[in-house]
Amino acid sequence: MTELARTPKQLGNLIRRARKQRSLNQTQLGEKAGLRQETISLIEAGNPAAKLDTILTVLAALDLEFRVVPRSKGGTDIEDMF
Repeated sequence: MTELARTPKQLGNLIRRARKQRSLNQTQLGEKAGLRQETISLIEAGNPAAKLDTILTVLAALDLEFRVVPRSKGGTDIEDMF
């Protein structure tokens, strides 16, 4: 699965899809990651206050990794708007 997320909401959607593909509910993923179900729910909802360390823990529990790559030129960058 190679997906792109540029916003907390997009990242939350990717995490939700990965969780469902593994037939896990939020409670099960929380247990696997050592987090509460409520925390998983907030991340999947795109809560921008989620800590990077928490997101990395969830990704690891889903056997996913975080990568930083150059931004593709498909979207509109905020800098291009002004």
